[in-house]
Amino acid sequence: MKITLHGIGVQKEFLPQIGFLFKVLREKNVDINLTESLLKSLKKNGFPTKGLQSINQNDTIKDSDFVISIGGDGTLLDSVCLVGENEIPILGVNTGRLGFLATVAKENIENSIGELISGSYSIESRSLLKLESDIPLFNGLNFGLNEFTIHKRDTSSMITVHTYINDLYLNSYWADGLIVATPTGSTGYSLSCGGPLITPGARNFVITPVSPHNLNVRPIIVSDDNEISFKIEGRSEKFLISLDSRSTPIDASVKLKVKKAEFSAKLVKFASYSYFDTLRQKLNWGFDMRN
Repeated sequence: MKITLHGIGVQKEFLPQIGFLFKVLREKNVDINLTESLLKSLKKNGFPTKGLQSINQNDTIKDSDFVISIGGDGTLLDSVCLVGENEIPILGVNTGRLGFLATVAKENIENSIGELISGSYSIESRSLLKLESDIPLFNGLNFGLNEFTIHKRDTSSMITVHTYINDLYLNSYWADGLIVATPTGSTGYSLSCGGPLITPGARNFVITPVSPHNLNVRPIIVSDDNEISFKIEGRSEKFLISLDSRSTPIDASVKLKVKKAEFSAKLVKFASYSYFDTLRQKLNWGFDMRN
């Protein structure tokens, strides 16, 4: 079995757990590769890297059976970009804080790797959204697992985002911005702006305004077989758009359209995983003296 490990800015206090992960993988005779960003981070923190191989992130990782993301949800989102259309299954080891996506706790590394090697897991497909534009954006990585966002660039006045569903006019949002989130992204930025929670298997997008001027404007859920397009107006000449954690400035002349991507993200899940358990734990549901 060949596994690629990926991490960004690994913190020094987690090096013992990473060392343990290497030990477990070697004991299972796994062929280990590291991304350049992980190897660089380990060297910076004084982790012994002799004998460890790295791959250039511009190289293909098609030969890998799995990618293990070491970090928080942000690292897993970056792993999705790394994998892209290859759809290699990703296992998230959580060394971050929240861990909606990176669900393997540091204490469960050995058991999780054992289950991975033995095939005692399932693959959960998570839909991705795709951005189409009339100019190149995001260096070709025009897809995201969580959300696409249009936002005012600075402290200037609000912007107006004219929004269309399959070229039919939906609404003009006077707001600080607008979010189009996948079911996976419904627990992220959209949730903090008042958007609903959507279970991962739902075939929907949620459109959520950011600080709308009109209080009667609410999030709306639409089927993900729709195409959503936008026209932006504002006093500023530049606006900010983002796909997950990647952002870039644009001007109002750029044509933008969001739709469901042709490929998906494959996440490794074990029998002990429950989406609803995760919701309760991460959102502190039920923390009430009456319960």
